[in-house]
Amino acid sequence: MTTYAVTAATGHFGQTALKTLAGLVPATNIIALARNTKKAEALVPAGVTVRPGDYDNEAELTASLAGVDKLLFVSSQPGGPVDREQQHKNVVNAAKAAGVSYIAYTSFPHADTATSPLSADHKATEKAILDAGIPHSFLRNNWYLENELDSLKGAQAGRPFVYAGGDGQVGWALEREYAEGAATVLASDNQKDIYEFSGAPLTYKQLAAALPGNFDVQAVSTEDFNKGLQAAGLDEGTAAVVTMIQQLILDGELAKTSTDLSEILGHDLVPLDAALAEVLKA
Repeated sequence: MTTYAVTAATGHFGQTALKTLAGLVPATNIIALARNTKKAEALVPAGVTVRPGDYDNEAELTASLAGVDKLLFVSSQPGGPVDREQQHKNVVNAAKAAGVSYIAYTSFPHADTATSPLSADHKATEKAILDAGIPHSFLRNNWYLENELDSLKGAQAGRPFVYAGGDGQVGWALEREYAEGAATVLASDNQKDIYEFSGAPLTYKQLAAALPGNFDVQAVSTEDFNKGLQAAGLDEGTAAVVTMIQQLILDGELAKTSTDLSEILGHDLVPLDAALAEVLKA
């Protein structure tokens, strides 16, 4: 009997992954790890066991991973009191100590060749997993369509759709599709070491063209984009991170896409118009 675990169980990704996994394997074989266990207990599918899963606490993670065979390790959000690279090392160390036999880790697109600073923690985590010698799949997720929600909703409200990514292509897909893919990989008996999960490559211009409504589309420089964010009220640090994402798109770091996601799911991804409608309803 295989025992599965999913980290970050209260997040959107973790919740979707758990629901998908519970449709593929017995729920009683699944463990949900969460910092807030009471919140998780109200969210997980019936039959799923909840255990503590604070990325800051290696000892707690080691205890919670006892008896786990296959782990879906969802990357944490940066900016906490413990830096993300250390959090991720805690999870990997705990998995090794607990005898976990397989890790599926949500990583960065083409992490081995990516140059953006945003990829650094993911590179380090992939290395930590390799160094630990744990069989693995690196789920290198391209970009969630939900990442563009502010721009999409702004355009729907008649505000300009502003971007600085130029003609850089992005493999947008819905977050739930990435999560469903991750759960499917975890439940599979024959995993690849690396999955480059993505949707079809599109530019911001194409994304805007698929969005209904009347609004201006403005392609600007990264410098002007940054200034616009700060003028709109974002602090300097946050504006810099958002602009960095535009820069990596401009540099083509999200342009290399694949069919791995649709293949593992066994069906086509949600068409762009329907995906946009789904995101805007959320």
